[in-house]
Amino acid sequence: MLKGKNIVVGITGSIAAYKAAYLIRGLIKKGAEVQVVITPAGKEFITPITLSALTSKPVISEFFSGRDGTWNSHVDLGLWADLMLIAPATAATLGKMAHGIADNMLITTYLSMKAPVFIAPAMDLDMFKHPSTQQNLAILQGYGNHIIEPSEGELASHLVGKGRMEEPTVILEEIERFFEEKETLAKKKIIITAGPTYEKIDPVRFIGNYSSGKMGFALAEECANRGADVFLICGPVQRCTQHPNITRIDVESAQEMFEAASTHFLEADAAILCAAVADFTPTKIHTQKIKRKSDLLQVELTPTKDIAAHLGSLKKANQRLVGFALETTDEVANATKKLARKHLDFIVLNSLSDKGAGFQTDTNKISIIDQQQQLSFPLKSKKEVAKDIIHQLCTILP
Repeated sequence: MLKGKNIVVGITGSIAAYKAAYLIRGLIKKGAEVQVVITPAGKEFITPITLSALTSKPVISEFFSGRDGTWNSHVDLGLWADLMLIAPATAATLGKMAHGIADNMLITTYLSMKAPVFIAPAMDLDMFKHPSTQQNLAILQGYGNHIIEPSEGELASHLVGKGRMEEPTVILEEIERFFEEKETLAKKKIIITAGPTYEKIDPVRFIGNYSSGKMGFALAEECANRGADVFLICGPVQRCTQHPNITRIDVESAQEMFEAASTHFLEADAAILCAAVADFTPTKIHTQKIKRKSDLLQVELTPTKDIAAHLGSLKKANQRLVGFALETTDEVANATKKLARKHLDFIVLNSLSDKGAGFQTDTNKISIIDQQQQLSFPLKSKKEVAKDIIHQLCTILP
């Protein structure tokens, strides 16, 4: 999977820099072309001569190659690369990357990078656990970067804990897996619904729910990372997409989501209905703000159109349809009935009774149910949950 790939390897000032030599050697043996960008501090731990001998390329460290006006273009590197790997990444570099402090060639290259970025942190256990480091990692992950978690073991301080840069063989496997997965949904059109819907009562009030859209956006990013053209139909959420393969379609009401999903599903290979769509909408929308009165206010509601059932009735033999069920009682039984009633290929069940799952959280705990089996997963980040769901989808796509 790495043959012919252009990879920028960034090295920072960590004792783990020696592992970069093994990493570069592994990348080249698998057919990749490697360009090293190293920070000034990184050169104190491993010499550019060693790195240049491995890559057969001059190592880039400074903005300028000499005093003759020759300069190293971070922009060109960002366009050249198929992937950037920063290994090891120190706490200082993580902070600079997270906050755009472009004071060395490595950071400017990162900020110019068009390709996916993988980051392998390396530092002492207390530095890794520090809230500022964890916040920076969360920020970088939120930007769409891939974090290769450090392992536990004896550190340079001779303390034992989490902070060792992951071994080169493991990093190589993760990069190969990434390129392999990148092709699994190539040329596929995937529809994903996400977030809540707002059903207007009057100009300032609505019926809604607590959905943040995090799960749907994670699914969209995962599909796009695997090569799909994604049409993300989302209700009112304060979230941004990262991948250029994602076309975002903003809607507000259940009716608007119904119309958008129905239109785009006609030419889709699959649809994943993750949105928390309102089941009822007001029969009458008041044109003026309703004033407070001493009498009871009654709002008459009518059922909204069932998007899953409608798409299930339209589904062709070569299309796949995935639904979600958020249940509070008889979870499996209710989800199984919904699976059959709406002609879904599988349904993703989560429960509000599971701590850390449901609305507004960064984690989720799911079960995937189809006509033959039920697969249960432990509590994971929504990004990891998205991988599980899309992996299951890939197994049933024509």
